[in-house]
Amino acid sequence: MKSIPLGTGQKLMAQTIKNSDINNHQELSIQVSLSGLSFCILQRDSNTISIIKHIEFEKKLNPFDALDRIKHVFNTEDALKNNFKSVHVTHVNELSTLVPKALFNEDNLADYLKFNSKILKTDFITFDEIALNDSVNVYVPYVNINNFIYDTFGSFTYKHFSTILIENILAIDKNSESQKVYVHVESNHFEIVILDKGNLIIYNTFEYSNEEDFMYYLLFTIEQLQLNPETIKVLFLGQIKKEDPLYKIAYQYIRHIGFSDKQDSYIYKNKPDSNYSDFTLIKNLS
Repeated sequence: MKSIPLGTGQKLMAQTIKNSDINNHQELSIQVSLSGLSFCILQRDSNTISIIKHIEFEKKLNPFDALDRIKHVFNTEDALKNNFKSVHVTHVNELSTLVPKALFNEDNLADYLKFNSKILKTDFITFDEIALNDSVNVYVPYVNINNFIYDTFGSFTYKHFSTILIENILAIDKNSESQKVYVHVESNHFEIVILDKGNLIIYNTFEYSNEEDFMYYLLFTIEQLQLNPETIKVLFLGQIKKEDPLYKIAYQYIRHIGFSDKQDSYIYKNKPDSNYSDFTLIKNLS
């Protein structure tokens, strides 16, 4: 488990770990961003996901206002007032970068990020290891949210959103003999993961406000890697359906498009939107 980063001047007081009840088989996955949060609860002994819920904010907030909204959610959602055997947190933001493990030095975390992310001197920076492609994901978590989660539940684990996305797509595609483009869609951003015979070629994230933005970034990335829209296979994950404008516009420009699959064996108390939605939220329970 990662040690929980502290904000400036903050201290964590010793407390009883609330999620240590050996008779409690519930596990909680929480995905937090400045635009909202999602959570799901797994009953591990029956392999059943009992609830999946999404709360979107009216706009993208700063970390302090986002924490206030998250506190309100925790105060009003009865499902979050339970004790949990384990808690898994996913941080969603653009403040991350991949570094080959052979070149990684823990003393240089800020240097890796500063060239493609706007960071502050006071930002806490940490990293996840991605064993499947021998790389390290360096990123900035939301420290104030981590502290709140610790105060609420005790010990927990956390990762960056892109770590979960990349490592699970690599696992799904490990035996592939072709090039593929995976596109993970959320309401205001999407991620592109491109693989060549199971090897990671590129990962990037983009914010978008309409389908034209979405298509521009997707085609630009494909063209920059000299891939052919007539032959490359593009697979969607996340919050997208066949009838959505994003899918329809992609179908106009790319010949081979479809959907991927979470490939999980959970029983769902309530049927999810699709077998490829809530990919990172659910995969963080693995």
